[in-house]
Amino acid sequence: MGIICRNSYCNFIRYFYFCFRRSSYYGLRKLNQLILMKLKYIGMLVLGIVLAFLFFYVNPNNVNFFPKCPLYVTTGIYCPGCGSQRATHQLLHLNILGVLQQNILYFFGVLLIGYHLIVISLNLFFKKHIYNYIYHPKTPIIILIIVIVFWILRNIPYYPFNLLAPN
Repeated sequence: MGIICRNSYCNFIRYFYFCFRRSSYYGLRKLNQLILMKLKYIGMLVLGIVLAFLFFYVNPNNVNFFPKCPLYVTTGIYCPGCGSQRATHQLLHLNILGVLQQNILYFFGVLLIGYHLIVISLNLFFKKHIYNYIYHPKTPIIILIIVIVFWILRNIPYYPFNLLAPN
């Protein structure tokens, strides 16, 4: 752009060239961001499918290559997530009773995620305006209280509470 043009046509061409070059740069940059975002979602979907096949065909009770709960291994205390791998295996085989025997909180977590996805899809596809209670300001506090109470109760070694421990 070192050449200075005196007529307006030349300035118009220069201005158009500059705007086109700038917009194409930002357009390509935005296009690259969209492609990377789609690749990220496709990668997460492929990883989820691979994990689902792995948990469907391999029972975590029978193999040792799945990670163990570090809290249970070091202290012997069940964390709120203990039994989730076995519950995932049971859920993929549609054994709801097995899911509840491994981790009842896992079952309620799956129901909560299902509720969230249903509300989002109803609002998106049917143009509804259903309030999603997951976004309520007190919901994280309530969930935290439920998780802590579940954590305490599943580690009490007496009759009604030892049913909460994974089998």
